[in-house]
Amino acid sequence: MCGIIGIVGADDVADRLLDGLKRLEYRGYDSAGLATVVGGVIERRRAEGKLVNLAKVLVADPLPGTTGIAHTRWATHGAPTTSNAHPHATGEVAVVHNGIIENFKALRDELIGRGRVFTSETDTEVVAHLVSELVEAGASPQEAVKQVLPRLHGAFALAILFRQHPELLIGARLGSPLVVGHGEGETYLGSDALALAPLTQKIAYLDEGDWVVVTRDGAQVFDRENRPVERAVTVSGVSGAMIDKGNHRHFMQKEIYEQPVVVAQTLRSYMRRIDDQVSLPVPDFDLSAIRRVTIVACGTSFYAGMVAKYWFEQFARVPVDIDVASEFRYRAPVMEEGGLALFISQSGETADTLAALRHAKAEGQKIAVVVNVPTSSMAREADLLLPTHAGPEIGVASTKAFTCQLAVLAALAANFARAKGRLTAEEEKAIVKHLAEAPAAINQALAQDDAIQALAPLIVPARDVLYLGRGTDYPLALEGALKLKEISYIHAEGYAAGEMKHGPIALIDEAVPVIVIAPSGPLFEKTVSNMQEVQARGGKVVLISDEEGIAAAGEGCLATLALPKVHPLISPMVYAVPVQLLAYHVAVLKGTDVDQPRNLAKSVTVE
Repeated sequence: MCGIIGIVGADDVADRLLDGLKRLEYRGYDSAGLATVVGGVIERRRAEGKLVNLAKVLVADPLPGTTGIAHTRWATHGAPTTSNAHPHATGEVAVVHNGIIENFKALRDELIGRGRVFTSETDTEVVAHLVSELVEAGASPQEAVKQVLPRLHGAFALAILFRQHPELLIGARLGSPLVVGHGEGETYLGSDALALAPLTQKIAYLDEGDWVVVTRDGAQVFDRENRPVERAVTVSGVSGAMIDKGNHRHFMQKEIYEQPVVVAQTLRSYMRRIDDQVSLPVPDFDLSAIRRVTIVACGTSFYAGMVAKYWFEQFARVPVDIDVASEFRYRAPVMEEGGLALFISQSGETADTLAALRHAKAEGQKIAVVVNVPTSSMAREADLLLPTHAGPEIGVASTKAFTCQLAVLAALAANFARAKGRLTAEEEKAIVKHLAEAPAAINQALAQDDAIQALAPLIVPARDVLYLGRGTDYPLALEGALKLKEISYIHAEGYAAGEMKHGPIALIDEAVPVIVIAPSGPLFEKTVSNMQEVQARGGKVVLISDEEGIAAAGEGCLATLALPKVHPLISPMVYAVPVQLLAYHVAVLKGTDVDQPRNLAKSVTVE
């Protein structure tokens, strides 16, 4: 959830470190800082808050140095203050860290007992002191790091700078991503390839437990057993231009508008239109033999998994369990032999989900992953990799990643049904046809942006908002409520519409807007019946449906939004658009930070 970049270069690195942090700011923005070695002394510049504050510090007090490390932080241990900002340093070393050191309190007490003085409340500072103690006693940087790493429990990516070795960095990863970039006479470390995009396209991904010694001439990688190893250098294909907002006010707005294109390019990779078939990568296991599916994810990805549960059971007739990743391991799940565990994550690095993946793997499950980063940790540990092809998603509130996840999961459901012999050629042809219609339908939904913007002022004064839906629209209700909470800070809840009368209807009054997601179809009448229960108690309803649905039930609503009439299979992709745009416009009117909402980070790499 924090962002790291390091450079061993030929010229001063501060400006490039700051530029790299801008590409990583989606990972955290509570504080930021950088450090270099200048004249045999470690020098730091740090600032509380966003990178603009650090940039001002550097203007007032420039920082030379050809080797440096930098960090943008999402706070775990310690408040987001300047003293808690990374890098953390002693006289000998400076450290930046993404992740969490779970045993830091015991280590801190031990170090204080030996007279070490701490200046922050963070877990990271223990790493600086542990390494520094050994260096001060005469150990080489490599020997010091090799001794310290086994003492650290938790998840971490580290970059360490040494006062006495101004042309050297050491990096390490355990449960948190770290990449090495190779340049001309320079070498780099970064949390991901995006941070290094302007510097190099030649990237090596460290494996779990690796640590690396970085110099201008290259990098030597060691595995968790301290054996020298080679990690393949690949061309990342990531461009710095991929994070340009263009003519959009926010990244979130840009990413909402990218959905027709990215869903189309995702579907293209999973369909053979020439013969109207769904085409997935061939797994190294027999999909037809899978008797049970366990879906695990967090947040928005979990709601995509809820939609997939409907599809898998409807089309493939295979039972599906679904779990929130943070709870999965702790309920001691019973995992049936021959089962498939499916993990969904935008980053492919989500700590809870990655830990759940490893638990399922240890239980003998086949592993499938739906991720937006095909070089991520989850991707590398999967038996079946299903990339979403959404491109970098910078806005913290997920939008295009969600709809692309739905596209992949729909294709997987159809493929699964075919493998199980439950899908005729004609039925598969119809599914491919409907999926192919999704990008155009999403584009039509975007055409309602002005109407949604006009609706937003009606929602802004609310303290509470409810979202209702049935079937696959129930997860959409949950997702709509999450989006509103995330970026506008209005309390919102999503409910299965039929559950209103079992308690939540007590919340209804004229001050609580109720967003009803109800495309015409088999569940429409039931949903409208629940909606009318709300209206009878003074609730102000916003009905999101198609023209047919609005004609049947729009009377008496606070507002209506008409979307194209679509097949139920693609309805979740299309109806995601208005709930995203509604949250966006409400947040803009409230003046919140749309792309970087408080207390959140894009990639959650701690449990």
